[in-house]
Amino acid sequence: MSHADDHVGTRRDFLYYATAGAGAVAAGAAGWTLVNQMNPSADVQALSSIQVDVSGINVGTQLTVKWLGKPVFIRRRTPEEIEAGRAVELNQLIDQSAENENLPGEPATDANRTLDEAGEWLVMIGVCTHLGCVPIGDGAGDFGGWFCPCHGSHYDTAGRIRQGPAPQNLHIPVAEFISDTTIKLG
Repeated sequence: MSHADDHVGTRRDFLYYATAGAGAVAAGAAGWTLVNQMNPSADVQALSSIQVDVSGINVGTQLTVKWLGKPVFIRRRTPEEIEAGRAVELNQLIDQSAENENLPGEPATDANRTLDEAGEWLVMIGVCTHLGCVPIGDGAGDFGGWFCPCHGSHYDTAGRIRQGPAPQNLHIPVAEFISDTTIKLG
């Protein structure tokens, strides 16, 4: 074996390692591109959390905002609505879960569904849990809350299903007061 043959083996090894390294970098770049394209786009991330000014909502009225493509009801309830919501016994409810992402597994008491301790602020996703219609509010239905005219689901003043085909209460999104007049959704 000559001295020149030793250099050929070294060059061959170098070419193998260089080719393998370039292939690994190319595979990594392609893999990252495929994984990164599954991340939410900038416009979706911008809408994943919104702030709502509630200073103009009077007692007994509600504001409907769009969040993540769905209507969200923000209601400032009257003392009578709060009292009616708190008077309901849980065994009378079709869905006895709170459906609150902040309190999973909690019962659907009026206090577990409201945003504040006084029970004045109620924030719910305004989509009927039967077939996705948007219920009408302002004391509609047999229980003074919301009514879905499409198939006759009646919700009470806390957004809990009381009568009709809907299987669940109106869902409660993640929401919090970040100031006295601003609610953050998401």
